[in-house]
Amino acid sequence: MVALKATEIERFVARPPAAAAIILVYGPDTGLVSERAQALVESASDGSDDPFSLARLDAADLASDPDRLIDEALTVPLFGGRRVIWVRDAGGRNLVPAVAPLLKLADCPAFVVIEAGDLKKGTGLRKLFEADRRAVALPCYADTGRDIDYLIDEETRLAGLTISREARAALHGLLGADRMASRGELRKLCLYAHGRQRIDTDDIAAIIGDASAFEMSELIDAAAGGDLAALDHGLERLEAEGGNASVIAGQALVHFQGLHRMRAEFDAGTPAAQIVDAARPPVFFKRKAALARQIQLWSAADLDKAMERLAEAMRTARLNDRIGMPVLSEALLTLARVARARGSARR
Repeated sequence: MVALKATEIERFVARPPAAAAIILVYGPDTGLVSERAQALVESASDGSDDPFSLARLDAADLASDPDRLIDEALTVPLFGGRRVIWVRDAGGRNLVPAVAPLLKLADCPAFVVIEAGDLKKGTGLRKLFEADRRAVALPCYADTGRDIDYLIDEETRLAGLTISREARAALHGLLGADRMASRGELRKLCLYAHGRQRIDTDDIAAIIGDASAFEMSELIDAAAGGDLAALDHGLERLEAEGGNASVIAGQALVHFQGLHRMRAEFDAGTPAAQIVDAARPPVFFKRKAALARQIQLWSAADLDKAMERLAEAMRTARLNDRIGMPVLSEALLTLARVARARGSARR
């Protein structure tokens, strides 16, 4: 497998080398997976949507008919050029029988992009790509602080706006779990600020969720801390006020990812309170005790399952907004029940 550094991935996506033929785009950030897969396809096809040169395939069809992928790859485009194949939604399907024959070709004539979700190391497609020197795998993880700054700069520049330091800091706490959701929120914010020169914290409060009287941090802490009554009340308020389920799920996922890192430090012997005090960005003082308790409640194994559940809820909400809030509510209530059970066991 060709292993790319994080700094090399964006350059590769913008201009994939001519030698690149079979690319797997995967990871827990489903929005970033979709964004990179689409960018690769558009770059390779020069933006053309010609069905004779660009084939969009569903993973479910390939799972039932594995030979179709190599047949499509060997098909010569009617008007010349290189054929581009885009395989969607490969995360939950066994595509190894379809992809393996492609990797055996001495020179694959087509440009194949396979879009998957979060794949476990050493299994399925990921194992197949990691074992092949000619294959390329692009992991897509939640955006870091630097990535969020890049997104903010990109979207505000395109909108002809600047942003205050305070507003930028506030956005760091609201974005990052899903690239597509982050872009959507930033574009909505820029549209709201259209006609002015600068985005301020008041604009963020009006547009990205903090306008709710029930603070998002309280909702997430209620789920992670096992407070079912507070969680139920918060979900009712957010649903009544038209909260965006995919954004809420993304914020909850970022919180649990942070808990996962903190739990690793706790398991290594660092006291929970010390971990919280050293956190960057700093934790709001009123949340410190709750966060320290959550670190002690959640084991690494439980956190892995929680992140999988939230990632799936976020993906469902993004694909179908109509059922997003019920799916998210069930996920958060399940996590709260786990936290309560673990808390009872510790007494």
